[in-house]
Amino acid sequence: MPQGLPAPGTPPPGRRGWVLPAVAVTIVLALAGAAGAYLVYGRTSTGEPGGTGASAKPPSSAPAAAVQGPDVCSLLSGATTDRLVPGATVAGTSRDTEYTVNFDCNWTNRRISFGEYWRSREIDVKVRQHKGQGAKTGRSMAQNSYEIDYGGAKFAETAKPTPTPGEKDYNSPPKDIPGVGDGAFAKYVWRRSGTVLWYSYGLAHARVGDMTIEVKYQASQQRKDAAVFTNKATQSVSEANAIREVSALVGEVSKGIAAWKAQHPGVLAQPRKAVTSSPSAQPTTSPHVIAFPPACKAVEPVATRLVPGPTPRARSSQAGGDVQTECRWLNLDVPAGDDVTKIRSVLITTHRFTNRAGAPDVGAAKGFYAKQRGGDKGMVGSELGGIVWGKVTDIKDLGQAAFDRYIEYRRMEVHNGSASVVVRQGSIVASVDYSGAERPKGVPADSGKVRLMPEKEARAGALEVARAYIAELAKQPGGG
Repeated sequence: MPQGLPAPGTPPPGRRGWVLPAVAVTIVLALAGAAGAYLVYGRTSTGEPGGTGASAKPPSSAPAAAVQGPDVCSLLSGATTDRLVPGATVAGTSRDTEYTVNFDCNWTNRRISFGEYWRSREIDVKVRQHKGQGAKTGRSMAQNSYEIDYGGAKFAETAKPTPTPGEKDYNSPPKDIPGVGDGAFAKYVWRRSGTVLWYSYGLAHARVGDMTIEVKYQASQQRKDAAVFTNKATQSVSEANAIREVSALVGEVSKGIAAWKAQHPGVLAQPRKAVTSSPSAQPTTSPHVIAFPPACKAVEPVATRLVPGPTPRARSSQAGGDVQTECRWLNLDVPAGDDVTKIRSVLITTHRFTNRAGAPDVGAAKGFYAKQRGGDKGMVGSELGGIVWGKVTDIKDLGQAAFDRYIEYRRMEVHNGSASVVVRQGSIVASVDYSGAERPKGVPADSGKVRLMPEKEARAGALEVARAYIAELAKQPGGG
């Protein structure tokens, strides 16, 4: 990489990206698409009509019978795709064009949770079987296309485009890959634009007879608590890793293409039907009432001191590897005199994270905690639709990590002041909310006369319950 360019970080090995919401990912993809064009001469190297391409002629190889082309989505092993793009959505497409028959497959997962990071991964494979044009065979046309791709890579290596403020680009020299097809090379592309876009990928091209292959591997990650619409805290795949992975991928695809051609010599393939598959849905259960968990039962004296005469309730639900329990103490009319209606509530929500083997997943808990803290930090001082977010304060002596925050909530019929303490301990994240308000008797719940629970009282109450609850969790087998 040229001197002065920051080296993108190398994502640690393992398992669902960068951390942008769906709208931001869409923007990144749009920009990436605009920036990812290749230099071509006359007909495009992908075999699409255009430029100075000759008029179509019958292919030099006439098929004996209609044969479907290679299933590109099956050319990479499950072990390879699971390692590089875990939980991928797979989409295969195929079509016949004037100059080529196209077979594509894409593996994508742009939201992989990995500890404190969101990861984004993608593999894109494009196979083109070239048709003969006039005196030129399909093999000759494929060789021309491959040479155009190689020439474009050499040009990009040395090209000096007019610099745009805030943008940086890097194209590595093409690196030949020995032993793959009738020729293959790989290169690395790195781009950063302003404060939003930062991506890099490995790109490989190969030729096997009358077929050309293009493989792209892109990977990045960003902290879950990073601000949206920014490339801060983004790490993008390094040059060494990108070229290593994409070289192996194009080698695997080339072997599959060679095997298909050996089974169907001289055949001009027919397009295949489009196929799309998504990862299996994770187990999810609706909240259902349960008996009070031991840790919740143990802190009941603390909770009922803050919420006298409550109606208690405990519920449980599951979303994938996140098993949630919820313990609530609520009183909508706490005794406070004949002229006052007082509401108080304590809610404890506990998330227990496990991996696919059922073992405690500390990384998932760290990621969930980081996302919660980052989201609350990003909203400090904001006011939206009757909700005002107060400051976030880290708590040093509670669990392995903890913070609290206060919210003023005035929406429709719900008006209250609420403090939350969020604590992480191992593979568990617990959130304790203490909320309340009071108003003159007979006044509607959404009246301007409603007085929210003061911030100091709310924070103190939530912290008291949180300390008691975390202490009890430590005593309970399996964390309560």
